[in-house]
Amino acid sequence: MEKVSTRSPWWWIPTLYFAEGIPYFIVNNISVVMFTRMGVPNESMALYTGLLYLPWTIKPLWSPFVDILKTKRWWIVAMQALITAAMIFLALSVPRPDGAEMASRTVPVSLFTTTLILFLITAFASATHDIAADGFYMLALPQKDQSFFVGIRSTFYRLSSIFGQGVLVWIAGALETSTGDIPAAWRLTLLLTSVIFAAVTLYHVFIIPRPDSDKPSVETNGKALKFSEIMGEFGRAFATFFKKRGILIALLFLLLYRIPEALMLKMVTPFFLDNRAAGGMGLTTSQLGLIYGTIGVIALTVGGIVGGIAASRWGLKKALWPMALSLILPNIVYVYMSLAHPASLWVTGACVAFEQFGYGFGFTAYMLYMIYFSDGEFKTSHYAICTAFMALSMMIPGMLAGYLWKWLGGYVNFFITVMACCLLTVAVTFLVKVDPEYGKK
Repeated sequence: MEKVSTRSPWWWIPTLYFAEGIPYFIVNNISVVMFTRMGVPNESMALYTGLLYLPWTIKPLWSPFVDILKTKRWWIVAMQALITAAMIFLALSVPRPDGAEMASRTVPVSLFTTTLILFLITAFASATHDIAADGFYMLALPQKDQSFFVGIRSTFYRLSSIFGQGVLVWIAGALETSTGDIPAAWRLTLLLTSVIFAAVTLYHVFIIPRPDSDKPSVETNGKALKFSEIMGEFGRAFATFFKKRGILIALLFLLLYRIPEALMLKMVTPFFLDNRAAGGMGLTTSQLGLIYGTIGVIALTVGGIVGGIAASRWGLKKALWPMALSLILPNIVYVYMSLAHPASLWVTGACVAFEQFGYGFGFTAYMLYMIYFSDGEFKTSHYAICTAFMALSMMIPGMLAGYLWKWLGGYVNFFITVMACCLLTVAVTFLVKVDPEYGKK
């Protein structure tokens, strides 16, 4: 009989990373579409869904406890079970706002208090699951297999993005059309998601292996470290990060390189869904799922692949400027769409594909820089801290985006302002220093 610990990684890596992506996109993308369709004003929607980034921002603070308490496998299964339960309660918590308030986008966010709390619980469970899954990946696979399967895990994470931002949004839109009941459509969509996630969780209970190296404590030279020693090393990892050479420029780069995208991300969904009289594109929910959640994500994935190939040939230093410009310049399509409001879905889809391809290509430099800056004694901890600043760089601008949109008086001025913020990306790209040979194959 086959031992669980010797089971092929093909049995669990694709499903593990597909499961890792689903709650992330539910919390950070589905919530935006659902709140917009249910009539929450843009400024409130952006503020409160932006706050949902918080667990990914602060997850380094509790990551040591995933090492100290229980096994990585236990954390994975437990968090998936918690996420499943939270999704079920999320579906049951969806309120039924007044129809006139939904149509006029004046539904108070206080009506969604329970829903937001459940989204936040899902976010904390998802962030903890990320820590455990990434740690388990390194424990359960030999190093030679880690290199091979890194592409596989990325592919299935992207597929979960298409599922979360594309398929689920399309299903919700189809249910909106067939039932004529927006709250019921989203309730059914979340229930369907919870059933799928429950099936994946049950599968993982039996399929995820139990490697001998997956132990509930950190060891050195075969001896378990005391809790105080672990926390001492944890504190030293933080201290050495902020003592790194060039730390101020690095933090500016981590916080400002993506600021145009961070501002725009929360407002793209309402822009596509708002009617033309309100300055939007007037798409249906299903059209949004197809154009932004499917075509856009595919273009983003291809851009990331091309970016990885380019970086391996050029090195990070040579690739930095082309990638920075690729990240910011395609945003001009939103200025065009807010002015011209093209009626053709083909034109809209082409604009989204162009912008998302550029974003995928340009984001490669950001990811490589985090790896480059994290190198050293505490590379794992330092990379986790970098990802926390990455989440912070998305959270704060996202929270303010709705108020900025309102203050500027609409989408045209908002997207022009986003283009002006591209100068910040240019400035930090100019400041950052990279080894010319880093990243070359």
